[in-house]
Amino acid sequence: MSTAGTTSARYSWGGDEHLFVEMDEAMSLEAYFRSMAVVTALRERRPEGVIDICPANASYQVRFDPDVLAPDRLEALLREIEAQVGDATDFEFETRIVEIPVLYGDPWTHETLMRFRDRHQDPEATDLEYAARINGFDDVQGFIDAHSGAPWMASMVGFVAGLPFLYQMVSRDRQLEVPKYVRPRTDTPALTIGHGGCFGCIYSVRGAGGYQMFGITPTPIYDPRQELPDFKDFVCFFEPGDIVKFEPIDRERYDELRGEVEQGRISIRRKPVTFNLKQFTANPDAYNKRLLEILNSD
Repeated sequence: MSTAGTTSARYSWGGDEHLFVEMDEAMSLEAYFRSMAVVTALRERRPEGVIDICPANASYQVRFDPDVLAPDRLEALLREIEAQVGDATDFEFETRIVEIPVLYGDPWTHETLMRFRDRHQDPEATDLEYAARINGFDDVQGFIDAHSGAPWMASMVGFVAGLPFLYQMVSRDRQLEVPKYVRPRTDTPALTIGHGGCFGCIYSVRGAGGYQMFGITPTPIYDPRQELPDFKDFVCFFEPGDIVKFEPIDRERYDELRGEVEQGRISIRRKPVTFNLKQFTANPDAYNKRLLEILNSD
């Protein structure tokens, strides 16, 4: 463990039952991993009175019963864990790597984005064209290759049920950054692959939204009726810490997978992995390559 270069978290109370802890004002993989390390340690200890623990991009929130666990005791415990975690250099946790097929430049998000060009920074370009240009790529395919070439980590799940916020596992200088629409849309197709700022997402349901739209996945990530195999235990597929590999597909493959959805037999590919922060930090590209080898292993 190392504490060099780390900043102290900010603790804020939400009524009588919630303690919100912001690890850093800037969202980054480093802040996220520190938050995850604290959350993981708290779950392992799970003191009586803790009701729920909710991790987020660079923060976390704890709901507790103040009649069982005194607020000052909870804060003292979290500060103790924070000190032990430090910069989370030695942090590792059990998770899974999953494959999400994506039809980039699909007709459904294209029709939607064309209806809302008056709310976009560049009404003359599609979302993919705009994202490629401002990120310095010569063409859309170059941007798609970068978007799908390195895995992403689900830093939190929320906003609407089942929606994962995704942070690409690359160095800061390679982060893809695209601003949200100037004004939000009133419509976004379900299962749209979106992007706002440095975060990607998958819209779990149809609704309003402001993220740029790059494509669509055929695989549901939210099933309130729990009819599909991936949702036997819970209505949402994603959990914080999941590692996501976007896999480009063509329209024929998209239609095949939608057919499996309609038949109630589709299942998202996934493999269990142990994520080790020290190994990832030492060589992100090599580590990501090993993760993808695990995903594609028999």
